[in-house]
Amino acid sequence: MLIREYRDGDGPGVVQSVQATYADYGFSWDADGYCKDLYDVPNSYEWFWVVESENEVVGCTALSLHRRVPGELGQTVVVEGTPRVSATDCELHRLYIRPEVRGHRLGEKLLRTTCAKATELGCSTIEIWSDKKLTHAHGLYERLGAIKSGERICPGDPDESPEWGFYLPLPI
Repeated sequence: MLIREYRDGDGPGVVQSVQATYADYGFSWDADGYCKDLYDVPNSYEWFWVVESENEVVGCTALSLHRRVPGELGQTVVVEGTPRVSATDCELHRLYIRPEVRGHRLGEKLLRTTCAKATELGCSTIEIWSDKKLTHAHGLYERLGAIKSGERICPGDPDESPEWGFYLPLPI
């Protein structure tokens, strides 16, 4: 399996990968709202990677940079109406692996790829938000050094599903 940067033509595979995880956990799919970013990846994310297996996208992740969130590391503060993890300067987004290919450390490889890019760009701490149901992802984050630091319900989430916030000092 190959991890590579997103390219034209990957969109349907990205959507299918995330949809498969949503179906696996019983999350609602909101193509015109909460999931709209996945239909326009190039304009939604600064950096985006996919996992390719036999010419098919089976997973993904994204990175965005932001100004350092105010406050001391480990606090949760509200910035522009959204709870954020203090003292972070970048964020992990959309780390998903199709259920049928889980168990091959692809999530770890995607997270390491994302963190390596963030480190290369001079970032110091990555912010991670993850639905509380995604316990396997939480184990991955914590195994690589992430620290749970807060909780929220993400604005726009049609399920109003609670999330854990984590921060992960870089490099890992």
